[in-house]
Amino acid sequence: MRALGRSGALVAACLLLAVAGCGHKGKVKLPTKLVDIKNPQVLPQEAWSHGIGKGSGKYYTGLQVAVEVDALYVAEIGGSVYALDPKTGKEIWRSKTKARIVSGPSVSGDLVLLGTLDGEVLALKRATGVIAWRTQASSEVLAMPVGSGNTVVVKSVDGREFGLDAATGDRRWSFDRNVPNLSLRGLSAPMISGNRVYIGFDSGKLAALNLSDGAVAWEQIISVPTGRSELERLTDIDADLLLGSTGLFVVSYGGDLALVDTDTGDSRWRRSVKSYTGMALGGDKLFVTDADGLVWALDAETGAAAWKQEGLKYRMLSPPAYYKGYVVVGDYKGYLHWLSPSDGSLVGRTRLGSRPIIAPPTSSDDLLYVMTSGGKLAAYDLVPPKK
Repeated sequence: MRALGRSGALVAACLLLAVAGCGHKGKVKLPTKLVDIKNPQVLPQEAWSHGIGKGSGKYYTGLQVAVEVDALYVAEIGGSVYALDPKTGKEIWRSKTKARIVSGPSVSGDLVLLGTLDGEVLALKRATGVIAWRTQASSEVLAMPVGSGNTVVVKSVDGREFGLDAATGDRRWSFDRNVPNLSLRGLSAPMISGNRVYIGFDSGKLAALNLSDGAVAWEQIISVPTGRSELERLTDIDADLLLGSTGLFVVSYGGDLALVDTDTGDSRWRRSVKSYTGMALGGDKLFVTDADGLVWALDAETGAAAWKQEGLKYRMLSPPAYYKGYVVVGDYKGYLHWLSPSDGSLVGRTRLGSRPIIAPPTSSDDLLYVMTSGGKLAAYDLVPPKK
């Protein structure tokens, strides 16, 4: 479920703005019932699975799966952080931090970075899982901390960003922006490219900062509030930013998706899509799941719509992934849906338990990794369908 406000626990009823939420005049939006796929083109096969503690527990979190050459890194709300063999799922190490982890992990150099519900940033040694340092931010670190070189960038739910020394965790710079009184629970992670860090805000603005000192390079409005009520005027940029070959893709809950020039912040193109989940690139297309559970395919160069899939409407979809030539999305019942990138048709399906899939599926060259909010992690491969 998708909650409003800044509290850690999930809330229900008409405050939810996603699947099974309320529409105009209080009408409940019922999730679309699944229809059997006749003659599936793909058959997902589970290669291995592993329990990851409590998963997200009762919280909406920014926990994700980080896939690196040496290991797959993952964490859970109870404080355990895991390094697993990507091919077998066998534990390389497990670290018990005793922190309430709600974001990450991400990997930067020899560090594994995580954020906590209590406003801490943790850096673990990549080889062993031993805590290298921990430092306090200004509030809950719901967005995944990221790093590059000697700088770690942290984003808190109160609208403040910090540049930390990667060796010690000491604060090097800070950046502050006011947050709206009402916003979705969720934050897009900072995105580092070269000597800049790009940050999306709940106000609908996007900023580029110098990585070394936090100075503003540019700031642009992506989405402006519209409508009469506070709910209608939400403009959060909660989906992670996505860097392409021609610019930076950004999408807001205010209903704006744009390809932005990284040097100036100017829009190369814009399209009306409302999303808080995420995007993925595959071939010449940009794939995005919107707030109503539609899956869109857009031309990455122009923003023109290639297709949209409405068969998963209101099923509270995860961000999409592009794996072995297919688009993959999870839903609130633990199903994984496989779509054809050419026309959006549903070509395969499997299920990973009954808990929601909120974290984006993540792929390597060989396997697709998916984790439910209940902490079940599985790796999938594809096998040819039987003829």
